[in-house]
Amino acid sequence: MTGQEELDDLLRMLAPQVVGVLTRRYGDFAAAEDAVQEALLAAATQWPVEGRPGNPRGWLVQVAGRRLVEQVRSEQARRRREELVAGQVPADRRAAPGADEGEDGDDTLTLLFLCCHPVLSPASAIALTLRSVGGLTTGEIARAFLVPEATMGQRISRAKQRIKASGVPFRMPAAAQWPARLDAVLHVLYLVFNEGYASSGGSELRRVELSREAIRLTRAVHALLPQDAEVAGLLALMLLTEARGPARTGPDGELVPLAAQDRSRWDAALVAEGVALITAALPRGPVGPYQVQAAIAAVHDEAATAERTDWPQILALYGVLGQLSDNPLILLEKAVATAMVDGPAAGLALLADPPSALTGHHRYFAVRAYLHERAGQREAAVADYRTAARRTASLPEQHHLSLRAAELAAAEG
Repeated sequence: MTGQEELDDLLRMLAPQVVGVLTRRYGDFAAAEDAVQEALLAAATQWPVEGRPGNPRGWLVQVAGRRLVEQVRSEQARRRREELVAGQVPADRRAAPGADEGEDGDDTLTLLFLCCHPVLSPASAIALTLRSVGGLTTGEIARAFLVPEATMGQRISRAKQRIKASGVPFRMPAAAQWPARLDAVLHVLYLVFNEGYASSGGSELRRVELSREAIRLTRAVHALLPQDAEVAGLLALMLLTEARGPARTGPDGELVPLAAQDRSRWDAALVAEGVALITAALPRGPVGPYQVQAAIAAVHDEAATAERTDWPQILALYGVLGQLSDNPLILLEKAVATAMVDGPAAGLALLADPPSALTGHHRYFAVRAYLHERAGQREAAVADYRTAARRTASLPEQHHLSLRAAELAAAEG
């Protein structure tokens, strides 16, 4: 990992904590989020030149606090300033930026539930939370939603304004209010973990700090709701997936497909914890998509070798998952499972008429290339591998797909 990528990970981890501190002090989430973004930009510019401060979080709190005060005092922020002065926020929460009230706490979970407020549509809540809590860029969020970046930017901006207009206080909601926000909270954590485990862009296959933060927050939600089967299912899914992380890359950082991974490098403790969680959760019900995905991950992780994977069970589970979730990416996984059970032609048949959201996605072409390869259709496989390589922003994936295309083309020649 480069120094720049390490800095990016640090800023991404600190951002929601700093937003939480400023929102608790000043009572204005939208203004705090804007101020923190400016402070992050300043840090990204100054720290590589001047050196990283001894207390990075304190530096960000101070700089973002000054930015926020400047906003409050500006003509554009007059209404916001008048609301604060009028007493909508208690006086002890209007401390000067140098005050240390709340600075040692971690408000990330509170911020997570704030962004998932029912005043927002589920899609808007998830997008806003990915930006403010997950630290994902607008482009990364747009790719997760399969929409244009400009569309996602507008959605996030509108969501921030709705949170501001709602006047909702910055505090953890009462337990009775959790169910109304839980679906969005879990979806956000799921997407943040996915971006950490399989980065959608850049030179690194994984963004380990991002996936670990998603696991940390999911553990916190599980502690709040220990009997919720879907929360347990999501945590199990993350642990069972993260367990394979050390084997996903080779010595030079190259991508290693699941079937080729050295399973002795998998984290046995995470596998055991994940299996125990999903085993206990499934009987509690009702069964939801995270539990089913965790069950699929458990089948993979419990197989001693790739050849001993119980593909018929996995295919049956994907059939259940398809009834519970409308995520178009499920079709790709089901196509692979179908190919492993009924042959590659059957898998390719599932992809013959894909939903429009998949037709431009690199994973669609990568899966189709793999199935063409298994079917012995090298020319079609090479073409799809090359298309997939052009459409991914992840350099390790791009390298893997291009290399596979070159190897097949050479074998064909």
